[in-house]
Amino acid sequence: MLRRTFLRTAAAVTGAAAIATLVAVPALAQTKWDASVPWGPSEFHTKNLIRFAEEVKKVTNGEVEITVHSGGSLGIKGPESLRSVQDGIVPMAEMAGFQQTGDEPMLGFEALPYLINDYDELEAFVGKVRGLYEKAFEKHNQKMLYTVPWPSQAIFTKGPVSSMADLKDLRIRTYNKLSTELMTALGMSPQFLNSPDIVPVLAAGGLDAVMTSASTAVAQKYWEFLNHAYRTNHLWALNQLSVNLDAWNKLSAKNQKAIEDLARKLEPEFWAVSRGEDAIKLKELKDQGMTVEPMNPAIIEAMRAAGRPFWKEFTDQVSGTGPILDEFLKEAGKS
Repeated sequence: MLRRTFLRTAAAVTGAAAIATLVAVPALAQTKWDASVPWGPSEFHTKNLIRFAEEVKKVTNGEVEITVHSGGSLGIKGPESLRSVQDGIVPMAEMAGFQQTGDEPMLGFEALPYLINDYDELEAFVGKVRGLYEKAFEKHNQKMLYTVPWPSQAIFTKGPVSSMADLKDLRIRTYNKLSTELMTALGMSPQFLNSPDIVPVLAAGGLDAVMTSASTAVAQKYWEFLNHAYRTNHLWALNQLSVNLDAWNKLSAKNQKAIEDLARKLEPEFWAVSRGEDAIKLKELKDQGMTVEPMNPAIIEAMRAAGRPFWKEFTDQVSGTGPILDEFLKEAGKS
């Protein structure tokens, strides 16, 4: 009798412990995605993506888990991102669309030189072309989840720039085919470099200047190599987060909707982060001893003049973009 009572008690205790264990342990992820991002961990785009990954885990009740790999640590360079997701080398990546134009020319539309003046114009433009961008990603077996812009672009130099003569033969880092061609037209000596490769080349003395945002300049501590920052605003550019469609289609409809809803919710917040970046980072550059000043208006005009022919070249090559460009220019009072 005593033995039967002991066994019943032990079984009850074991059962209660098992139930408690089931309650305490969170759901294990059914889907695990690696997300490649070429920017370093301190860049705001990377921080946005980390937040997105954290929220995805919450809204899917732990069933979808995204691991963010920053700084190109998976061996995927920025311009390789679209192709890498398409081929399933990595299920997800955040990328600069304008760096993918070798594979998908449409993604360079908003980055035409001096097409966009500010965030408000960029937002209006994206409203017109978002559907085209989504279709472009679908063409490459991907779903675009959100898009976030870089802040205004600048040129960072070792010495002061006061005239076009100061730009002649300047060894400047560029970030895509179009920016390389633009700097060549202005008499500079461009070098196309991915973001993680800039600092090693600067440290080796292989560059006189870099074009990028103030965000990247701070993240990479350009004050250790360069002395001047000039807001040129020569282009506006978007990053996109995409996921391989084969991976996406394996999710339940419930989790797909939860992630889509989350992306729609967070995208305006991520844009707000971008809007606040420029002033903050320019101030930090000043605090670190860099000279931050406007570029000579004559140089800006020369850059505008050199950049405008790229608009027609783009619309001639990329079907369906001409009418959208004309409509945007008319609405923005630029036609």
